[in-house]
Amino acid sequence: MRSYLLRRLAMALPTLLIIWAVIFTLLELAPGDPMADLPMTIPEDVRDAMRRALGLDASAVTRFFLWLSQMLIIEPGVALDAILGTQMTAGAPRILGWQTRAPVMELIGQRLPQTALVVGLAYILGSLAAIGLGVASARRRGGFLDRIGTAIAALGYALPPFFTAAVLIYVFAVQLGWAPSVYDTTLAVTDWDSLLAQIGQMALPVLVLSLQTTAQITRYMRAAMLDTLEQDHIRAARAKGLSERRVIWGHGLRNSLIPVVPTIALGAPQIFAGAIITEAIFGVNGIGQLLITSLKATDLPTVQTITALIAVFIVLANLIADIALPWLDPRLAAEGGPYKVIRGDIS
Repeated sequence: MRSYLLRRLAMALPTLLIIWAVIFTLLELAPGDPMADLPMTIPEDVRDAMRRALGLDASAVTRFFLWLSQMLIIEPGVALDAILGTQMTAGAPRILGWQTRAPVMELIGQRLPQTALVVGLAYILGSLAAIGLGVASARRRGGFLDRIGTAIAALGYALPPFFTAAVLIYVFAVQLGWAPSVYDTTLAVTDWDSLLAQIGQMALPVLVLSLQTTAQITRYMRAAMLDTLEQDHIRAARAKGLSERRVIWGHGLRNSLIPVVPTIALGAPQIFAGAIITEAIFGVNGIGQLLITSLKATDLPTVQTITALIAVFIVLANLIADIALPWLDPRLAAEGGPYKVIRGDIS
């Protein structure tokens, strides 16, 4: 088990570095010039001085390794200085946004709590709902709950987040007035009234994102549970006289989660993509909105840093899934890893 975990940890950092290199390369090849919006009356020598101040006079390779050192050494050091009250990174060059000329990590730190709250809660609720709905659909195959689960999965796949958000705003905000249509990021939770207001304004964006997650995972959970219920150990548990509830939740669920956990981890990119659209629609002042404004302003350092951090979250989600699978079935750590065993079982 220990060697398996060490192998997974050793693979995570090279994977992340490759992703960061691809992100940097794609943004380098993308069209756009940070000087394009400047007035034409600015002399060329002033433009050249501004390019040098932004670091655009250096080669792409030099700028990549500078950005890499900032991401891996300087910015973590700044965070450590803030925690310990030291000054180890005082004067070190930080990642600055071209649009604001402010440290990008500080901008992200201001926006991250809103995104983490909405996206994290939506993904947790959506995953739990998908697991419960998938188990219920498998237990009542062809019944009412099965049809409901199938309908939710079909709607979640067919309807894009921007359409679902518009419909929910029209129904629950405009017609019924149950929830606000615009997210108030300045709201501070200090008492029960402000807590209820926070829950109310989070309801619609969380519902939009959780529906997307539930639709994606439900059908995998249903198929995995149906396959598990036909296994010999389930028949043996029923023959022992165990209650159906104990058979399902005590014996069937753990084995059914083995192929579903990687699906939950691999669904992280879609939930972030949906969050970008959802934040723009509901006015959530989070990472997604910052990414959109930075793209419009051709603020490449901010875009690079945000996408790099999203890549970190995705790699961490997959790493957590790799660690959770051997806990569900210890054989996975001894037989070459979860994905090898799962592919072997399917074939």
